Amino acid sequence: MVEVGRWVDSTVRRRSSRDDAVRLRRRLQIAEAALGVVDEIGADAGTAVIAERAGIPRPHVYRYFASREDLDGEVVRLAAQHLNDRLRPHLTKRGTPLHVVEGLVHACATWADAHPHLYRLLAARGHSRTLHRARMGRSRLLDEIAVAARGYTNAAPSSFPEGILVGVMGMVDATIIWWLDQRDESLDLMASRLSGHVVLVLQDALAARGIELDLNVELEPFVLE
Repeated sequence: MVEVGRWVDSTVRRRSSRDDAVRLRRRLQIAEAALGVVDEIGADAGTAVIAERAGIPRPHVYRYFASREDLDGEVVRLAAQHLNDRLRPHLTKRGTPLHVVEGLVHACATWADAHPHLYRLLAARGHSRTLHRARMGRSRLLDEIAVAARGYTNAAPSSFPEGILVGVMGMVDATIIWWLDQRDESLDLMASRLSGHVVLVLQDALAARGIELDLNVELEPFVLE
């Protein structure tokens, strides 16, 4: 009886593991379909359109997501991941502070230009806990920027608070959203102007902590782990 019980327990665990894997795959399938729909139509895209894109009946969406807010949160996470993948290589490039920042800002603006609906969604969620979890954390971009900034300046970890970078992120988001709405200058000109503002903010924040950032010095790239 003991052996039978163990066999039953093992079978149940394997079945549960398979069910969990299927659920995760289906959840990702729906989220990626929603990402594509939002990218094309905007954040107001209906669940019926998303379900059709995912190839499932509309009610089945809520077998895998507790609510539309739950689904939107996963779309935000995926969009942030895509943007971060575009930005991350620029954190390890050699150059002056302005050159490094221009690479990041230009890549961000270029992605926003290609995916305006997704970027608006990210910016709209910019101060929510959901997006902070998506864009921050040990393996996410804002932490990596903080680590890179410390590496570039040889600053102690406590000398460059994330709050400064959250503010910079807000300035970048607001400027790019304005540009998407107005198109009153070229992308290159906007990115160059915005990069100069970002560098001044970072330079001032570092100076307040006794760290001098020479804008003419070419900085060695910081290798992210």
